[in-house]
Amino acid sequence: MANKILAVLEQRDGLLKRSAFETVSVANKLASELNLEAEAVVVGNEISNINDVGNYGISKVAHLKNAELVNYSSSGYRDAIVNYANEVDADYIMLANTSLGKDLAPRLAVKLGAGCLMDCVKLDTSSGDLTATRPVYAGKALVDVKFNSGKRVITIRPNVFKAQPSDNSSVDITVKEVSSPNLKTRVVEFKKSEGKLDVAEADIIVSGGRGMKGPENFYLIEELADSLGAAVGASRAVVDAGWRPHGEQVGQTGKTVSPSLYVACGISGAIQHLAGMSSSKYIVAINKDKDAPIFNIADYGIAGDVFDILPALTEEIKKVKQG
Repeated sequence: MANKILAVLEQRDGLLKRSAFETVSVANKLASELNLEAEAVVVGNEISNINDVGNYGISKVAHLKNAELVNYSSSGYRDAIVNYANEVDADYIMLANTSLGKDLAPRLAVKLGAGCLMDCVKLDTSSGDLTATRPVYAGKALVDVKFNSGKRVITIRPNVFKAQPSDNSSVDITVKEVSSPNLKTRVVEFKKSEGKLDVAEADIIVSGGRGMKGPENFYLIEELADSLGAAVGASRAVVDAGWRPHGEQVGQTGKTVSPSLYVACGISGAIQHLAGMSSSKYIVAINKDKDAPIFNIADYGIAGDVFDILPALTEEIKKVKQG
């Protein structure tokens, strides 16, 4: 019988990411519903905000520490987590469905002989066992799935499950030194655009598509994003054309996002793009083609020219904020 769920926490530059606290919160809730013990594990060197884990319900954290694991290594992280999971007899392993989680989860599943469910958007335990809901067919449908394996690896979509603060803020941190990590591959360096939000973690995203007509017009997207405190996103066609960096791409072959607000500007709504953003809480579409597929999933739609609407919308938002 399953007895422990292990929440794998993602860190970058020695700082736990927001998705780590979502993972902690969901793992704690699942543990309570299935009568499991919940524990968290993080791989890295120095982690400055590791004590914050206690604010989200889990009181026990294992820090698998090694200076060579300061950045992600698929083999190094895999071996460290698998060894610890076997040591504590964990049957559930939970990660965020980030780029790291999508790479690491299948590796953990293979080593543990576990079933693996990726990109879950709902977890239900009303039957006494776990039923996970995940998108299929590029987000056009949802399927309910149950495990038939003893050990289970789960990834949850970021921003879908909110981190719920807990009354218990104390946390017991155990530091375990990882010796001679297996570093067949590792991340040498992270490069990011200074001052720009990551679309994978942003609560508001303003995205542009081919309707922007060229990279020189994306200042309109950036100005609206700046007024909203939002991240800038882009469709695959825009990235393929070299107008925007790949890190901003939203869609099936880019990043899957679930912000509170997604503003799609000059994006027609190809299936591949919808797969990456259709779970957004509110979707606003701006497109001059009133029959564009994006309007089928939009909560609010504006049929008009983005070059007229974006400056006016940005100006109005600034006025409201100045109040």
